[in-house]
Amino acid sequence: LKPFLGSGVWRKMAYLNATKGPNAILFGTGEYTTGLTPSGQAKSDKSLGVVGLTFFDLRARGKIGDRIALVGTSAEKESKIRDHFRDNLTFTNIGSKEFEFFPKSGKNPKAYEEAIKAFTPGDVCTVFTPDDTHFEICKAALQGGLHVLVTKPMVKTLAQHKELVGIAKEKGVLLQIEVHKRFDPIYNDARQRLQTLGNFGYFTSFMSQPKMQLETFRDWAGISSDISYYLNSHHVDFHVWAMQGIAKPVSVYATASTGTAEKILGRPCEDTITLNVVWQNHSGSTGHALYTSSWTASKSDVHSQQRFFCQMETAEVTVDQAHRGYYVAEDGVGFNSCNPLFIRNKPDSMGRYVGQGCYGYITFERFVEAASAITKGSAKPSDFDTELPTGYSTLQVTAILEAGRKSLDENRVVTIIYDDQGEVDRLD
Repeated sequence: LKPFLGSGVWRKMAYLNATKGPNAILFGTGEYTTGLTPSGQAKSDKSLGVVGLTFFDLRARGKIGDRIALVGTSAEKESKIRDHFRDNLTFTNIGSKEFEFFPKSGKNPKAYEEAIKAFTPGDVCTVFTPDDTHFEICKAALQGGLHVLVTKPMVKTLAQHKELVGIAKEKGVLLQIEVHKRFDPIYNDARQRLQTLGNFGYFTSFMSQPKMQLETFRDWAGISSDISYYLNSHHVDFHVWAMQGIAKPVSVYATASTGTAEKILGRPCEDTITLNVVWQNHSGSTGHALYTSSWTASKSDVHSQQRFFCQMETAEVTVDQAHRGYYVAEDGVGFNSCNPLFIRNKPDSMGRYVGQGCYGYITFERFVEAASAITKGSAKPSDFDTELPTGYSTLQVTAILEAGRKSLDENRVVTIIYDDQGEVDRLD
């Protein structure tokens, strides 16, 4: 076993994890992890949750260890989560739905610190909490020797992103963003094609969620984060990944629409944000991209509209991720365009969970597999920079998103500055 952490005690604990599979901490107890919202079970396509269900199945398959912990800020929610899992996660093959819960009693916004101390270096964690809490939770987890998978955006500033990358490198652990579009077979195929089509010319993307989601996001929408950080991050990441070795973003100018979200929330909040980004091809020519996201869409046949168009030197690529040619019209439910390639909550004829091939599942499985390989010493974190959305390989993503926020706040073009090695340095 190649040691990846400093002390002998930590190396011993890491070895034990390597032989058994890492235990897991799931930070955040909201819709994406549990399927619960402030008003009860989610009405979206994530009514069973994604993270919790996936990790129960990973445990049943022997991919992770026996211990799974859920970490929130209030002990009062534990019983609701247990009842929800018992009543709704009825698949016959996911094994135990048992989990530890933090905080143990009362309310504690720092319960993540208690949980980290209860686990060991080499374990894995996911972070699905409000955007403005990502940095402190990820920093504490990395310093505790945990491999970290954090939902997009990783953090809201380039400075924080670079600090986390530095800690992960020092500790020899994996830092990764959860952006599942990379594992959609169509998006993944499109990325590989775009890598061979010459210089970049033009990219446009659109992603939305219905305005009812603002009730779920009421505590933070327009306060600690915005719709661009929340949704544009998906296609910004995809485009940055697709342009590796081809082009780099050099400036950002953002515009926004307002009015609808303010009526719902009773406070200032953008409805829709567009990032206009100038890209420079390594050959010297110029391209540009428009990334647009909104959380004031009307209810339609899908929960989230999501699509892109990309014009390259020798080809054009168009993907509509929301519509896969599978439609269901059901009494009392309405007309829906279904996408079981993302998550599949319908069991097979034997009552088994069969979502292991969905890209909403694979994103977690690949993280666990990579983290396990690093802990065992058969790989190092940098081995995954071209395949996975690691902290190091996604610095341009955070640069674009932060530049967009600065552009809106200061009503100006924001420039992305690179150092002599071609790495993102700062915003100007």
